[in-house]
Amino acid sequence: MDRHEHDAHEHATHDGASHEHSAHEHSAHEHGGHEHGGHATNGDAHHGGDHVAVFRRLFWGTALIAIPVVGFDQMFASLLGYDVPAWGRWISPVLGSVIYRWGGRPFLTGAVSEIRMRKPGMMLLIGLAISVAFVSSWGSSLGLLSHELSFWWELALLVVIMLLGHWIEMASLAQTTSALDSLAALLPDEAEVVDGAGVRRVAPAELRLGDVVLVRPGSSIPADGVVVEGSASVDESMVTGESRSVRRSAGDAVVAGTVATDSGLRVEVTAVGDQTTLAGIARLVADAQASSSNAQRLADRAAGWLFWFAIGSATLTAIVWMALGMPDTAVVRVITVLVIACPHALGLAIPLVVSIATERAARGGVLVKDRLALERMRSVDTVLFDKTGTLTEGAPSVVGVEPAAGRDANEILALAAAAEVDSEHPLAKAIVEAAVDRGLVVPVAAEFTSEPATGVRAVVDDRRVEVGGPRMLALHASSELPVAERWRTEGAIILHVVVDGEVAGALKLADDVRPESRDAVDALHRLGVSVVMITGDARAVADTVASELGIDRVYAEVRPEDKAEAVAELQAEGRVVAMVGDGVNDAPALARADVGIAIGAGTDVAIASAGVILASSDPRSVLSVVELSRAGYRKMKQNLWWAAGYNLVSVPLAAGVLAPIGFVMPMSVGAILMSVSTVVVALNSQRLRRLDLDPAAGVDRILGDRSRTPNRRG
Repeated sequence: MDRHEHDAHEHATHDGASHEHSAHEHSAHEHGGHEHGGHATNGDAHHGGDHVAVFRRLFWGTALIAIPVVGFDQMFASLLGYDVPAWGRWISPVLGSVIYRWGGRPFLTGAVSEIRMRKPGMMLLIGLAISVAFVSSWGSSLGLLSHELSFWWELALLVVIMLLGHWIEMASLAQTTSALDSLAALLPDEAEVVDGAGVRRVAPAELRLGDVVLVRPGSSIPADGVVVEGSASVDESMVTGESRSVRRSAGDAVVAGTVATDSGLRVEVTAVGDQTTLAGIARLVADAQASSSNAQRLADRAAGWLFWFAIGSATLTAIVWMALGMPDTAVVRVITVLVIACPHALGLAIPLVVSIATERAARGGVLVKDRLALERMRSVDTVLFDKTGTLTEGAPSVVGVEPAAGRDANEILALAAAAEVDSEHPLAKAIVEAAVDRGLVVPVAAEFTSEPATGVRAVVDDRRVEVGGPRMLALHASSELPVAERWRTEGAIILHVVVDGEVAGALKLADDVRPESRDAVDALHRLGVSVVMITGDARAVADTVASELGIDRVYAEVRPEDKAEAVAELQAEGRVVAMVGDGVNDAPALARADVGIAIGAGTDVAIASAGVILASSDPRSVLSVVELSRAGYRKMKQNLWWAAGYNLVSVPLAAGVLAPIGFVMPMSVGAILMSVSTVVVALNSQRLRRLDLDPAAGVDRILGDRSRTPNRRG
């Protein structure tokens, strides 16, 4: 029942106060439903695991079937110098047809979808290649076309490689907990409605305006309301994000989902259902997520370009060879061009990088939920940090001890700790921890008592010791120490220690700045990124932290529901914003930001609303996300150039551009180039595993000579 004077109006801390879908993901699951991959949004997150299972099953099934298809293919056999027995000549056509129909179904239906949307991309390119290979291979097997047009082994490998790429991608897209479900979980399962002399239990959804509910100590408040009886310290951190409990008494408003930590309350319900604060936050989260734009992925754009490149090349090939009076050669060359143009490597270029990057991130303490968030992080020019629990420790600690004249600071702290040792209040714990950290001997106290909104009392070594705020001083008609006014302007929590009726000293408590925060801010500045801080604390507190860390811009005294508006304001200035936070009140802002980064020690709601989660509370980990994003993007571009470079070289050769000098690239050589291109892409992607994501190492790489002045942006 301990009570410190830490209410909002008693301290200066409160003075005056997308997800995106790529084109080929849409097309891959628009037809055939469960057979096709797609990015699972919050609305269909439960399908994410189905997509992974489907593509895993398709990959392993077609991979097993592909073994005899390749082994019994006459073109492959001639390439390696062995003969296919007569009894095995139909194995490749029959099993190749199975691969085309079963394994190729996602790509064929996706191709149809892209045609309907008039957005040719990867699916149409793959569908065209496997269909041309299928038709020409059957024509060759039946003797209707040249034996050069048998592509059974190329068809099988193409489908297997593309399924592997999609399986990797679906695994990287798997969604986790829904933010809205996490918000709902803050409410208690039951509410106790006062009914005459007793109470009846109902679900929170059944509460009506005017109901009076009983909130027991340690229980969540089931609905927004006004306290009609009782007084308690209410933990509002899950909604406000601020670490200090707030005293709520008769006449004070309380919010659903917050917790009465020490005493019971009776609360009259003033808002239910969609009108509650939690419901409003839920709407903000949903609206912010829904407002995300649908951006085309880089691979889709490349696939679209390659589609028209392939069609154009095939058309030009047909025209030239027909003009030369060689229709048979024209058919062979056109089909070869269309099959070779399908980019095996392009199908792996992006998913493989994403898979390795997310795996590397996880081993470095960074969980990537949304791979597009990771990709966007390279373009971020503004990082918006929530203060409490992100840049600061998120819990009060003793940062100053001021003894009265003739007193010793250690003595004051030891006496205060002795008086507070039996208290469960966060401020009391901070005082005791400070004494222990200093190695002080804490005397044994007796006769411990506490009084709401006043302080605690105990007898320590035959002295009466009291610790509390202004109301405790008023009881003794004592004045606070002169240093208190300066501490108050800095936004500190101030408690005085009274020994036998005389003021013996004062304690300054504050939410400590994390020692890593300065390095994180300096390194972001060195990267040319502006750093902004947002908090519900008063301007004095915010400015003190901002000055200590060298932060460029501060949003102070911001209400929970307005944090998303601050993000929108920065975006309206043309900034690409990453939001870093850990509370329920941060969830809408995390969802609204271009990249939402949740501190892993934060709430489930913040984590579910973010695209990137940091396992630790070290703000320097944000730099790891930036470095990984930039390194991953470089690998994507390099892979795309390798994949596209194969096409830029092999397609003209397959078309016969060097025929005048006697060279026409055989299909077998084109197939080898396909494989080489795929291997190069795979090896290049693996180099991402070498990236060191240790936060301290990242800061050292970025800052280098710490004596240089950071390059800040306003």
